[in-house]
Order: sequence, then C-alpha cells, then structure tokens
Amino acid sequence: MMNKDRQTIERIYEEYYPKILGYVRSKLSSQQEAEDVSSSVMLKVVKGFPSFDPEKAPLATWIYTIARNALTDHYRGLHIHEELNEDVACAGDDFDVILREESLEELAEALEKLPQRERDIIILHYYSGISLKEMSASMGMSYANMKIIHKKVLSDLRKHMGI
Repeated sequence: MMNKDRQTIERIYEEYYPKILGYVRSKLSSQQEAEDVSSSVMLKVVKGFPSFDPEKAPLATWIYTIARNALTDHYRGLHIHEELNEDVACAGDDFDVILREESLEELAEALEKLPQRERDIIILHYYSGISLKEMSASMGMSYANMKIIHKKVLSDLRKHMGI
C-alpha cells in the first residue's frame, strides 16, 4: 500500500470509527457487540477502499451502507425478536407506526422483500439519518422523484407487514 493511501485510510478510520461505533451502539444493547461489529465494518472499509468509487456514492454513504449490512448480518445471526426504539423513526411520516407495531425481525423480513434500491432508501434515511434530498443528489434523481419513491416504499412495507 502506498504511503498516501495509508494516510487516507488512517484519516478515514480516525474520522469514521467513532461515528460508526455510535451508530452501531445505538442499535445494539451490548457495548462489546457494538465494538465487534464496528471493527468488522472498518475492516471491510479498509479492504474495500481500493474499489470505492466516489462517482457512485459519497464516502459516508458507502461506509454507512457497509455498517447497515453488517448490522443486518449481525441480527440475522442472533435470531431474536427485539423491538426497535421509537426514536429511530423521523417525525412527520408513517414509518414510526411500523416501528411501534412490528418487531425487528418482521421489519427485516419485509425489507428483504423490497428491491435493493428501495431497501437502501429506507435504511439510509431512517437508520443512517441521511435526508431524502441528500440521497436524491447522490443517486442522480430529482428530490420530487425521491419523495414519491419513499412514499411508495412505505406503502409497500405496510402491505408486506399486513398493516
């Protein structure tokens, strides 16, 4: 690895590890599990950095997507039912109803039924806190189109979950 690449990766690690740890910690009940998952995420970031393409997505989006996938894998491995905190949802839409009424496993199953793009929109918006406006810009679509897709995805989730 070249010295410049090494410095870049070190900078990314120093900047994002605390953020990823905080994000993962907010989703897991154990500090040790959060540290394990966060370390796994950062290892994947370091290994995958040579293939990272900033034209496809911003660095933060790429890293949080890796974190989201690591959490999904972690929850799949646990096979437990755990209610999501109500504060995960954003005010002003119906997603908080879904979170209050359904367990994490049921939500995960419903998300799996969605196409990847729609699943990413929900996860990045509600779990990573990325605004619809930011996502629309990074995905190369209009904000109005993103809002329409978001509304449709929430409707699809309700159907899959029988709400």
